Amino acid sequence: MTHRIPLAEIDDVLLDMDGTLLDKYFDDYFWEHLVPEKYAVKHQMTFGRAKQELMEKYRIHEGTLRWTDLDFWSRELNLDIPALKEQIKHLIEVHPHVEDFLKRMKKLKKRVSLVTNAHYKSIDLKFRKTRIGKYFDAVLSSFDAGFPKESLDFWSVAERRIGFDPRGTLFIDDTEAVLRTAREYGIRYLLFKSRANSALPPGTSEEFAHIADFSELMDTL
Repeated sequence: MTHRIPLAEIDDVLLDMDGTLLDKYFDDYFWEHLVPEKYAVKHQMTFGRAKQELMEKYRIHEGTLRWTDLDFWSRELNLDIPALKEQIKHLIEVHPHVEDFLKRMKKLKKRVSLVTNAHYKSIDLKFRKTRIGKYFDAVLSSFDAGFPKESLDFWSVAERRIGFDPRGTLFIDDTEAVLRTAREYGIRYLLFKSRANSALPPGTSEEFAHIADFSELMDTL
């Protein structure tokens, strides 16, 4: 379902980070295993109870700015979340063929921007570990925009900050809810990255053209 991307009609390429460019295994392991483990020790409870409590807390803030706010979660859980991320930064990995794609876009003189809900401390950590920051002409976090990507307001800010024309823009993300908002805003070319976590099988989408691996997209260029 990737279809051929009409590069002649595209000036801007907008890319999500976690799950799209980077393997979401790091984030899933962090929030579903390491944080519950540390939370259980601090609050003297079982891992199972700790994980249940945390999953309930996560759900309350999903889709909001607090969802990826490391400082908020440090206060909420009484844990040093950025420091814990540093402890397992060796697990941060770029998805296969991502750098090939980024290099190709730069060679074709496309403007490449990162648009992410990630906290700036996460962006900094992941850029230091992967060195992919050099490929971006612009980086916009939801914390800079003041709205999560699930909000139309984010895209209004992004258009002003980055200067893209929605009709000539390709956006790739691993979250269908975000792609729906981008579609509603008017972004013309949308792709769903179906394999976010390398330890899990790819997802599917009935709404959007999708790729599991960037090699599929490279074959269409």
